[in-house]
Amino acid sequence: MKDRVALVTGGMGTIGTAIIEALHAGGCKAIATFKFPGDSSADAWTQGMAEKGINVTVVECDVADYDATKAALAEVESQCGPIDILVNGAGITRDNTLRKMTPDQWQAVIKVNLDSVYNCTQPIIEGMTERGWGRIINISSINGQKGQFGQANYSAAKAGMHGFTKAVAQEVARKGVTVNTISPGYIDSPMINAVPEEIREGIRKSIPVQRFGKPSEIARTVAFLADEEGGFITGADLSINGGQYM
Repeated sequence: MKDRVALVTGGMGTIGTAIIEALHAGGCKAIATFKFPGDSSADAWTQGMAEKGINVTVVECDVADYDATKAALAEVESQCGPIDILVNGAGITRDNTLRKMTPDQWQAVIKVNLDSVYNCTQPIIEGMTERGWGRIINISSINGQKGQFGQANYSAAKAGMHGFTKAVAQEVARKGVTVNTISPGYIDSPMINAVPEEIREGIRKSIPVQRFGKPSEIARTVAFLADEEGGFITGADLSINGGQYM
């Protein structure tokens, strides 16, 4: 992966940060997206990464907006070079039972979690095929595989990501481009730690390996798929959930 240009949407989240670290360790030029102009957290995150010896380019990009995303990707490629590795990791939740779910809650999740995969992939896929090399890795979820109460929007978006993966993988396989999905289970992060302890413990006990996953375990899998030697894996969905869903 040395000197490959890698773009990670949602790169400043818990899993995204671990992915950036893993790709950087493999020699990639790492780029992360953020949404809000003047977001001071982006500066703080970049500074924190620099203190670890990891220089990351950050780019403002609303991945739910096609035109804005296309323009941001063009700017990235003009400054950093063609994007070789794309990790579609941006995601949000707006949980509610379907009978109470508003159109805004549905659309927000579909746009950020699913439309963004098209928005980020479509503008760069031709360049990858012309160069004869590329890696597209979509971060889905266990809940896209099994569904989840109160997450019709999230589960639909995450399931849709893998349908996208399988279709596009067939289109570009002969051109040296692979497209894969990773479906994490419950990962040790501020999100799961915000769940009340009693509920969190119940979730942990439901996982056969009896623990939550580590962000680094997702990141190592991304790095594995992004590697030069990952070229025979495409159209796959790798489950990393401790055996919670088989």
